[in-house]
Amino acid sequence: MTTEQLPEHVQHNREYWDGMADRWVGAGERAWRGNELTWGIFQIPQAQAPLVPDDVNGLDVIELGCGTGYVSSWLARRGARPVGIDNSEGQLATARRLQQEHGIEFPLLHGNAEEVPYPDESFDLAVSEYGAAIWCDPYRWIPEAARLLRPGGRLAFLGNSVLSMLCAPEDENEKPTDRMLRPQQGMHRFAWEDGGVEFHISHGDMIRLLHANGFEVEDLIELYAPEDATDSYFNYAPAGWSKQWPVEEIWKARKVS
Repeated sequence: MTTEQLPEHVQHNREYWDGMADRWVGAGERAWRGNELTWGIFQIPQAQAPLVPDDVNGLDVIELGCGTGYVSSWLARRGARPVGIDNSEGQLATARRLQQEHGIEFPLLHGNAEEVPYPDESFDLAVSEYGAAIWCDPYRWIPEAARLLRPGGRLAFLGNSVLSMLCAPEDENEKPTDRMLRPQQGMHRFAWEDGGVEFHISHGDMIRLLHANGFEVEDLIELYAPEDATDSYFNYAPAGWSKQWPVEEIWKARKVS
């Protein structure tokens, strides 16, 4: 599929992330060097926020929106067979370089996670830390994840919490407030002034969407900033706010039909 054939939001996000790729090189390098998985803005340890199974040996895994590939690298080190797909060739260039430096190989695809070029029921686990979880339309990428997973396969993804989006100012450089600034009803597409297009839906809509695609919800883990956390450079997640309200959330579901 050519760039011109991609959905409009995918085109916008490809341009946005190719322009942002250099900013994430250092973070990718640090994550590849790490021995333990951490999640989200405040790097919550996997032991406290178990997004992926601890035992992934022998699992076929698709990472939807893999960025620099550090999650897939962790999975590969533990015996999984990951495949990463990402919309940004710039991000994938970093991932490929780090594969060579660390001697870890797995397929990396440049493409849209809403349409993955693999047959039905190819994977045991689909995972996304941000990635498709916020940069793809859930009404397209979740049905695609369901198609890719085998019966009993698991879907796990992390993104901004619903509450953080309701309290986020239109200017993403401003900090969230302690009151809701936008309606929850009808929340879906968020187009930011910097060119990125995100997607966020309510908990009720997400549960119905997962059920409609044959998933059973197994857990919803709300992530807060640790008590010793200090502000990061993410203005939308100041430590003080994030200690009081969940700034991110992990969804875990199993394909039952």
